[in-house]
Amino acid sequence: MIQIDDLCHAYSGDDLLKDVSFSINSGERCGLVGRNGSGKTTLFRLLVGQETPDRGSISLSKGYRLGYLDQHIRFSRPTVIEEASLGLKEEEQDSIYKAEMILFGLGFREEEMEVSPMQLSGGYHLRLHLAKVLLSEPDCLLLDEPTNYLDILSIRFLQQFLRRWKGELVLISHDREFMDSVSTHTLGIHRQKVRKVKGDSVHFFSQIVQEEEIHERTRINQEKKREHLQSFVDRFGAKATKAAQAQSRVKMLERIPVLEQLKAIYNLNFHFPERPFAGKKMCDAKQISFGYEPDTKIINPISFTIEKGERIAIIGKNGYGKSTLLKLIAGELVPQTGEITYSDQMTIGYFGQTHIQRLHESATIEEEIGAANPLLNFSEVKRVCGLMMFSQDKSKKKISVLSGGEKSRVLLGKILAKPCNLLLLDEPTHHLDIESVEALIDALEDFDGSVVIVTHSELILKRLQLDKLVVCHRGKQEIFVGSYDDFLEKKGWEEEAPEEKKQPVPMSDAERKKKHEERMALQAEIKPLENKVKGLEKQIQNLEQLQEACQKVLLEATEKGDTQTIQEQLKKSTTYEKQLQEMYEEFIRNSDTLEKMRKLLPN
Repeated sequence: MIQIDDLCHAYSGDDLLKDVSFSINSGERCGLVGRNGSGKTTLFRLLVGQETPDRGSISLSKGYRLGYLDQHIRFSRPTVIEEASLGLKEEEQDSIYKAEMILFGLGFREEEMEVSPMQLSGGYHLRLHLAKVLLSEPDCLLLDEPTNYLDILSIRFLQQFLRRWKGELVLISHDREFMDSVSTHTLGIHRQKVRKVKGDSVHFFSQIVQEEEIHERTRINQEKKREHLQSFVDRFGAKATKAAQAQSRVKMLERIPVLEQLKAIYNLNFHFPERPFAGKKMCDAKQISFGYEPDTKIINPISFTIEKGERIAIIGKNGYGKSTLLKLIAGELVPQTGEITYSDQMTIGYFGQTHIQRLHESATIEEEIGAANPLLNFSEVKRVCGLMMFSQDKSKKKISVLSGGEKSRVLLGKILAKPCNLLLLDEPTHHLDIESVEALIDALEDFDGSVVIVTHSELILKRLQLDKLVVCHRGKQEIFVGSYDDFLEKKGWEEEAPEEKKQPVPMSDAERKKKHEERMALQAEIKPLENKVKGLEKQIQNLEQLQEACQKVLLEATEKGDTQTIQEQLKKSTTYEKQLQEMYEEFIRNSDTLEKMRKLLPN
């Protein structure tokens, strides 16, 4: 269990987190949401002790272990499998198969097990680090954007893994669908506070909107009431005949609380400007291929067209040519065989994964966006900056001081600066917060031009009305006509395809009788174990309800400053926590035994 009380933290005198109190209870998996810069990663750093709060306390249960996926990665072993095995518990050091299972799930291939970690790309460094964190089986996982640099299949593996996770979890992710699918609760940082609600992020955001609407309506009504009372006092306060009534209204004024007007929170809200396109066919690729090495082709001969208004997604595992194909369409690479022809009317807006590195560090936001279209005047450049949430003096900030999310917004601003009719987008949601991702999807849905997108976000793939997909496999690419849901239904990922069932061999009567006897004997042993597991599950539920009620009383006592009740409830909470831990261990032991016995049942 994690308990945070009255926590405050500031940078350069500006409050980031203020009077924050919440708890993470046994078995809770929490999605942590909040805008870029709201303090999500800072909260993680406070939890693991990398930073110290200015005020307040963070309490963990005795012996409670945190597993933290951060961005500072160091490796000390000569091979991938040896490095991953460092994550195993001391008593499981020989269970190499566990490390292999996680590594394969995260996209590693068998031939990479003996490769040095230092030979891996940055994306695979993150995967290896994630594997070590998962293998360490901490009490609570703290995962900061774990899907960055994962492909769809690896994300689907991680999603299933986290759904089965029996401990606690706090997850930061810009992929709302992924986060909501594994979370039981949502933690949200909003206006420097942290709010925890049961359910997904949609429920959290709708609750925040509703509360702020109520706050604003109440504030306006109270202001009107105050103005009415104040006008009476101003008008009749000096008159002897009305003095008593005026004094009465002064006291009423004093009793009306003054609600502060909420500061406006700006959302990303924009549309891609479209350049007219009169024809039908924008781009035509005929039997194009490409390889970075002479003898190895990453793109094998493939033909396709891009027509006006089409929505196309390029999907597949990492390393299978998705970004390369987009670069070929954009003209950044030249096909080794075949050719690509373009319509004279076509104008490309291109968001590339590596384009962030091409931003000039010494330039300002205004200068970068202005350079995308020299025809824009200063007012037009400022307008684009404002659309990307860089209003007023914020547009004068240097690129060098921007966060990853801010740099992504600058790249989007450069596209907005010049009308286009073909958008090429390579993982555009990296570094964006959930609100900005939603704004981007809205803008893509409203865009009448053509879109070709590389993304691992199943939310985007399902939201966009795709006309076709380019599915990248190892050594080949194929065209699938239809939506992503059509693809999952009709073809699916070949790596996830179930093995073909072998035809059963007919059994003799004697064999059938023997199997029946074995089944009956084993079922006689299983039945009492099933009852025991059900009983333990019920006891755990009852204890969790008592623990939840205890936390509620503890929170109320904390707000009132009732020291005696706080001490009593803390003692109760510790007792419940110990009992829960013992019951969980017994439940897991018996459940594992039951599962093994069920597997022994003859078919």
